[in-house]
Amino acid sequence: MSPAALDARLHAGFPARPVPWISPVLYGVVVVAGAFAGVTGLGDTRYVPFVTGLTLLMALDVAERRRYPAMTPTVPAITLLVARLVLFVAVAAADGSGLSRVLFLLLPFTAYFAFGWKVSIALGLVSLGLLVIGFELTVPQWYGEVEQVSDLLMFVVGLALTIAMASVAVEEQRGRARLEQSHAQLRTYASRVSELSAAAERSRVSRDIHDGLGHHLTAITLLLEKATTFLDLDRAAARQALDDASRSARRALEDVRHSVRTLRASTEPFHLSAALNDLVREADGGELSVSLDFSGDESRCDPAALITLYRAAQEGITNARRHAHASHVWVTASCDDENAHLVVADDGCGFPPEREGYGLLGMRERAQLVGGSVEVVSGPDAGTQVIVTIPHKVAV
Repeated sequence: MSPAALDARLHAGFPARPVPWISPVLYGVVVVAGAFAGVTGLGDTRYVPFVTGLTLLMALDVAERRRYPAMTPTVPAITLLVARLVLFVAVAAADGSGLSRVLFLLLPFTAYFAFGWKVSIALGLVSLGLLVIGFELTVPQWYGEVEQVSDLLMFVVGLALTIAMASVAVEEQRGRARLEQSHAQLRTYASRVSELSAAAERSRVSRDIHDGLGHHLTAITLLLEKATTFLDLDRAAARQALDDASRSARRALEDVRHSVRTLRASTEPFHLSAALNDLVREADGGELSVSLDFSGDESRCDPAALITLYRAAQEGITNARRHAHASHVWVTASCDDENAHLVVADDGCGFPPEREGYGLLGMRERAQLVGGSVEVVSGPDAGTQVIVTIPHKVAV
């Protein structure tokens, strides 16, 4: 049976196999009872058909399990059920003890696993009918005999218990199958979460590199170019540019160390106002003038939101210097009762919306991760405004 068909039968309520030890136990009990009846003279056991029939029954069980280790297909299951019925009749006819009638309980038991409860009950009624027919043929007026009536009642009780036991076994196997499927799904989900976590971490690291280290490297490059330009014209300006480049390099190193500490779950607090002051002081001077206006209480904000605003300010200043060729940048940060805000505005050349680069994309991703938003207002020769808004997350 194909995996798809097996899965379909499992979902339809059919488990893979009956309980494997039931049949051998019954065969063993019948062998002992039939042999005892024949030896003691309590019954007339015909050993050749009796032993042959039981041997064939055990051989059928072994062959079925070897041929269909997972589940027996419908047609072979029906064929095997009919073959067992014939062998049960033969063994019962050759058994002098009469205990072989218990083998007929295996019909509804096996059918429950292969075809469901309706077929199981139907075969149980068929087995009961065969027992009544056997009494009619062998014991005249059997219904007046206590022994036969007692045997019939015991068979009915055994039939009910057999079907109930099959039902319990079915539910147990079905539950086990559902549990295995759940485990497989959990493993799949865990693998997917691991992949998504790794992807998110790669994105975070790439944003840190772009927004932090990229900002400083841009500043260092421009300052070194300035130093080269003024080397022969204005040594004081060249020296100042080199000093600024050195300071930017130290800031870049500090950013790298900060990122490493963050990866190691550092508990050092982050202060947005101080970080913005350092950023503006470093960026201000030369061809670019940068000013800062900070207001409000940043202690009510989540540290991740504050770092997001800081990275947005870095990106805004870097873009103003590298792309907008601005002469002035205004950084405004505030924390009101509901949100934290950051506005980075410049007087540069601006750009059309379709030309947003990776830096602004990373800025939007950062803001979304902390529930915020980014708005960019720009146009040719109209300057640029980057507006970041993040709701408060009060640290508990």
